[in-house]
Amino acid sequence: MTATAPARKPARPYFSSGPCAKPPTWSADKLAVQSLGRSHRAKIGKARLQYCIDLMREVLQLPETHRIGIVPGSDTGAFEMAMWTMLGARPVTALAWESFGEGWVTDAVKQLKLDPTVIRADYGSLPDLGQIDWSNDVLFTWNGTTSGVRVPNADWIAADRAGLSFADATSAVFAYDIDWAKIDVATFSWQKVLGGEGAHGVLILGPRAVERLESHTPAWPLPKVFRLVSKGKLAEGVFKGETINTPSMLAVADAIFALEWARGLGGLDGLKARSDANARTLDKIVAERGWLGHLAVDPATRSKTSVCLTVEGADEAFIKAFAKLLEDEGAAFDIAGYRDAPPGLRIWCGATVDTADIEALGPWLDWAWASLKS
Repeated sequence: MTATAPARKPARPYFSSGPCAKPPTWSADKLAVQSLGRSHRAKIGKARLQYCIDLMREVLQLPETHRIGIVPGSDTGAFEMAMWTMLGARPVTALAWESFGEGWVTDAVKQLKLDPTVIRADYGSLPDLGQIDWSNDVLFTWNGTTSGVRVPNADWIAADRAGLSFADATSAVFAYDIDWAKIDVATFSWQKVLGGEGAHGVLILGPRAVERLESHTPAWPLPKVFRLVSKGKLAEGVFKGETINTPSMLAVADAIFALEWARGLGGLDGLKARSDANARTLDKIVAERGWLGHLAVDPATRSKTSVCLTVEGADEAFIKAFAKLLEDEGAAFDIAGYRDAPPGLRIWCGATVDTADIEALGPWLDWAWASLKS
């Protein structure tokens, strides 16, 4: 049976309390709402995903040579996708000075069994970056979220490297200048510096990474969510909003909101200025209190986003009680250091935090310290 078209098109169900004589002009917000109930494969869904990618490129000041893809599994999923698909063609060097760097070491050693060269440093320190052999693929965290230690810049990455540079940049992007010519692979997630929702990762590929994907076949099986190549060529759709798996369009809308907010601040420069101001303010708070210190002693390699602090004489129980006092008062949340790090505090100073709130934290830290000491 063939359906016949109505003689006159029925009224459209616009978001209105009464009949519309003509279609309304949709605002960006209404387009976002409309996309939430639609398939990510529908035209409007793909358009929102592409718009999110375009905004990330604009705010990050990422050159057109590099592709951006939205992938599953947050930053961990994005970085492991890169490892599983590209490693094995060359020897590997893995750098670790905090928990997530150690996670990539575990993947390389125990899961992929690559026998990498591992260069470590204790929490609060950075390894000697001058000893790296750039004929190897190199894995590193740009900003150690759990140690508060970052690489100072990209000068240590060889311009004529034969290997690929893999940067876990999840708490670094949108806060620092990154020399993208030195980065072959970068990953991050929206919930760090953009303060967005979790579950989704972002994978950035430079031209050398694409060349590796198209010329190297891994020795191990790849799950579907890791597959970036089809018939020997890069699956370009992934980098145009055609995601491998079903994304949350609500999380995408949230990321777009954050990116538009960032653009309104002046883009990357505005975000960096806010983060820098927050870090300076926290530095002042630390300098004025003899019982507080920085886990990262060298200011040149100290994080400006995930700032890790030492507390005089504190053990794990003291820090737990300290953080609970502040949370019970609604003064600060989740400021205990990471579970694998030395006992201490971790204060987020990224651009989504207002400097006035960092300033207000100082007296509350004094109150918690005095309360527990008494």
